[in-house]
Amino acid sequence: MKKPFYISTAIAYASAIPHVGNVYEAILADAIARFKRLDGYDVYFQTGTDEHGQKIESKAQLKGIDPQTYTDQISNEIKRIYQSVDVSYDYFIRTTDENHKKTVQHIFKKLYDQGDIYLGKYAGWYSVSEESFILEKDIVDGKGPNGDTLVWTEEETYFFDLKKYQQRLVDYINEHPSFIQPESRKNEMINNFLSEPLHDLAVSRTSFEWGIKTFNEKHVIYVWLDALTNYISGLDLDGSLEVSEKFKTYWPADIHLIGKDILRFHTIYWPIMLMALGLDLPKTIFGHPWVLIDKSKMSKSVGNTLYTDDILKFFKKDTLRYYVLHEIPYQTDGNLTYELLIERNNTDLANTLGNLVNRTIGMANKYRGGLIKKANTKETYEINLVESCEQLLSSVRQKMNEYRVSDALEEVMKVTRLANKFIDVTEPWKLYKDESKQAELDGVLYELIETIRVVAVILQAFIPETAKEILNQINSNDVSFDSITSFGSFKDQTLLNQAKVLFERYDLVQKLEEILRG
Repeated sequence: MKKPFYISTAIAYASAIPHVGNVYEAILADAIARFKRLDGYDVYFQTGTDEHGQKIESKAQLKGIDPQTYTDQISNEIKRIYQSVDVSYDYFIRTTDENHKKTVQHIFKKLYDQGDIYLGKYAGWYSVSEESFILEKDIVDGKGPNGDTLVWTEEETYFFDLKKYQQRLVDYINEHPSFIQPESRKNEMINNFLSEPLHDLAVSRTSFEWGIKTFNEKHVIYVWLDALTNYISGLDLDGSLEVSEKFKTYWPADIHLIGKDILRFHTIYWPIMLMALGLDLPKTIFGHPWVLIDKSKMSKSVGNTLYTDDILKFFKKDTLRYYVLHEIPYQTDGNLTYELLIERNNTDLANTLGNLVNRTIGMANKYRGGLIKKANTKETYEINLVESCEQLLSSVRQKMNEYRVSDALEEVMKVTRLANKFIDVTEPWKLYKDESKQAELDGVLYELIETIRVVAVILQAFIPETAKEILNQINSNDVSFDSITSFGSFKDQTLLNQAKVLFERYDLVQKLEEILRG
């Protein structure tokens, strides 16, 4: 029996097409999911779209279509974008799905019946763009945290009594150090939000129609109780909350991967909801950093928003995947510009990875007609590829278990750089000219090809299309993690295929001019 592993992203808000910062989250989750599958886990990877709320209702009205048609269009576009960067989700949930709606309604009624939700009246400032009521302390110069104009709102609403569970949540967080990751995010929640009594949470609205109706027909269920429920409704949890086989297998989730800006909702509201329902809490909620554009947060009003489709016009999907996985740090914001994409494409992908594969296959074809003999070097060099490769999977696994994806990918690149240096140290072109060194040349070529195979097997998790192409070029079907625990699984007398360029090396000025022309 494979050990189950459930990973989810936050569901994308279906008011507009997500920018590359949102898509980064899906790519990051995909890398973790792919790695876990390769590592022998029964992975369930869920993502989807959050499709209710006032903003969506307004946007649909402006387009002259009904909200369902509008969200159908956006949801399909998001699926297409995820497919364009090879996001391998197992289930794409939509909050307009019938099963989800029934589950949300049942949860609302259950919480009401047990006294956790009560009817009251709200008066305060509301942000339409964030779909959120804004506390006085978070208002700066009359505007919300994102700089948007606030609307004074007074309406009847149902409230969720969060204070009832607050101490229990604080105790849980303190007793489960891996619950909120990275560590800095945990400190932020404890110090900024849980050190004072929690405000009761508004969980219904009467000022718009587009949402899931409560048992009180005047009210629709408000965004967070609706959206957060996706993590369990996607496990075939039906309206009666009867536990399904899927739920028994995968819940509690191993990791909810979310942006740091929605950490409060996932580490306070969601756990309290689960506590009130008597359900286990997810094992880890990981608040990843933002992708900044030229060191600034992406904003439509500023005009610095980058979209996946725009990038893919000029770069391979794996250049984008590699960049966001390698260059966005574990807990601090990362930077993205076209200049940086070009630089990383050239240095890591073209000059290091692509060059290693191309040079090695080229030498094997030139010196041995592409036929690789199973052999080992007899000389002692300053670089030991056998040892480096045998330690690689363990190093990568350790980093991936801590969700340090950038560090894990860097471990692979270190071995790739070593292999390039190994070529310079062993000088195969000199060995070829020396009759007495032919056995040594066989060993050098074999160790290089086997290193390339080991690297490609792990890269299946990060840049899958490129990994597949590398394995095809070296004509290897040994693609499992089991095949790289010890060195030497590349088959004797394998005939290599022709080398093809994996990544084009760009001239910085010419590429930027091409991008500017569009």
